Amino acid sequence: MSNQRGEIPFAKGWPLFRWLWSTYLFKYRIYVIAAMVLMSIEGSMLGFLSYTLKPMFDLVFVDGNRDAMKWVGIAILVIFCTRGLTGALQKLLMTYVGQHSVADMRIDLLNHVMQLDTTFHATHPPGHLMARVEGDVNGISSVWKALISGAGRDFVALIALMFVAIRVDWVWTAIALIGAPLAVSPLLLAQKYVRRRARESREVASQVTTRLDEVFHGINQIKLNALEDYQADRYVGLQLQSVQLAMRTTVGRAVIPALVDIMAGLGFVAVLFYGGGEIIRGDKTIGDFMSFFTAMTLAFEPLRRLAGMGGGWQVAIASLERVQHLFNTKPSITTPARPKKADVDRPEIVMDDVHLAYGELPVLRGVSFTAKAGKTTALVGPSGAGKSTIFNVLTRLIDPQTGEVRIGGQKSLDINLAELRGMFSVVTQDALLFDETVRDNVLLGRTDVTEDQLRSVLDAAYVSNFLDQLSDGLDTPCGPRGSNLSGGQRQRVAIARALLRDTPILLLDEATSALDTRSETVVQAALERLSRDRTTLVIAHRLSTVQNADNILVMDRGRIVEQGSHDDLLAKGGSYHDLYNMQFRSNEGEE
Repeated sequence: MSNQRGEIPFAKGWPLFRWLWSTYLFKYRIYVIAAMVLMSIEGSMLGFLSYTLKPMFDLVFVDGNRDAMKWVGIAILVIFCTRGLTGALQKLLMTYVGQHSVADMRIDLLNHVMQLDTTFHATHPPGHLMARVEGDVNGISSVWKALISGAGRDFVALIALMFVAIRVDWVWTAIALIGAPLAVSPLLLAQKYVRRRARESREVASQVTTRLDEVFHGINQIKLNALEDYQADRYVGLQLQSVQLAMRTTVGRAVIPALVDIMAGLGFVAVLFYGGGEIIRGDKTIGDFMSFFTAMTLAFEPLRRLAGMGGGWQVAIASLERVQHLFNTKPSITTPARPKKADVDRPEIVMDDVHLAYGELPVLRGVSFTAKAGKTTALVGPSGAGKSTIFNVLTRLIDPQTGEVRIGGQKSLDINLAELRGMFSVVTQDALLFDETVRDNVLLGRTDVTEDQLRSVLDAAYVSNFLDQLSDGLDTPCGPRGSNLSGGQRQRVAIARALLRDTPILLLDEATSALDTRSETVVQAALERLSRDRTTLVIAHRLSTVQNADNILVMDRGRIVEQGSHDDLLAKGGSYHDLYNMQFRSNEGEE
């Protein structure tokens, strides 16, 4: 599979085609060359056909030569059979090349997008990226297949037919093309118009995909808030805009072959008056005129298609610009050139005066702490205090502006990115499950896990307790985002996944906050098994779940304002004491 990682020049026309060839088509060059040979044969058959019309009219129809009728008939049959066979074979070859090269581009684009930073994905909705990977690449592929197969055949046919026309009479040919200079400027203007409209159409297509993605993912909230009409109206507006742009693009593309038709009409009228006089005087035969007329008639058809492809190429350029822009977006969080090894046996975590801001908004303000290896460190505090941001910094989903993070004795910036993230298992309150089976969601593509190992982690995470309730047990589909499972079941599957990863560091982000008391008890027991002998950081909303933590960090507005054990912090009577009393009174009120 191709691996496009270099800079792609923002170019137009043939430079873009050269990039497509070198990046995605060159590996299939044997198939392309074979297809081009077949196209050349197919295209040249039209020239042979027009050439045979002269002897057909002069020798067969006018002179009545029966021998000539036989070989002319055989020649015409061979021409059509050859054209049909070569046409079918070249279409088969180009379909193979087109499908594989498009798949290569989509895979490259998806791999590239997955490597981009979290900040990029925060500003580019999934629907927008889906439109790039699917819609834009599809727009490119449809045009380049037409360009390669159709343009190759039509170009050869045009050359062959023009050769026949010039051979009959070069003056007639020059007269037939008299309108060509008049069409050049309108053709260029039409192509620029098509490119602008196509660029706008692709942007609207992204908005449509984004709207559908948000509607289907938020369908429950739409129903609960009676937003069906509101969302439908927004979608209608985008569809109307899409239809308008499609019509404008079609108008621009339709103008291009129309100009060729007008040019052809002017040329034929001129040839009729000039050549008709020569035939009447006996300077030219009817066979000459029919051969020329057929050649020029057939020539204008591929000329129309080639001109029409100019409009299609402008549409492809609009999509290519968007794809190139995505390829040219580079991740800022990358693996160091000379990575260092961290101590993965007992990795201690140190944050030293870390500052981080999202734009003008400060999120972390001089955060410093040490999470000892094999111990549990809890992060507590109000929403927006920066607790989850610390997790993102540790796993390098985002890098701080200043300060230092050390994991296992090495700066996180000096550790291989894949190895760094391979040291962490993360369990959040919204356990992300894929629309696959329970087994697949635990294994996540691993093939080196035995059934005994799998059963062991399922038992430890209490997943085995509910498998009998599922229709197909371990092979039951979880549904979109795990919708076929309850919140507690989803959490236990996520914990089993973390157990199977067996990483030295565990991050728990509000892992039980959304569960009922019964589910929380089971999940909490599974989490205790999971965190045993691991360096564990816990973000907790319910302070009762972190009372046994070795160290508790109390955060407020991006700072650590207190730290210590549960008993020590209560004795200080500070922020933690206030939070604990507030929750205690809230729990009493609920009772």
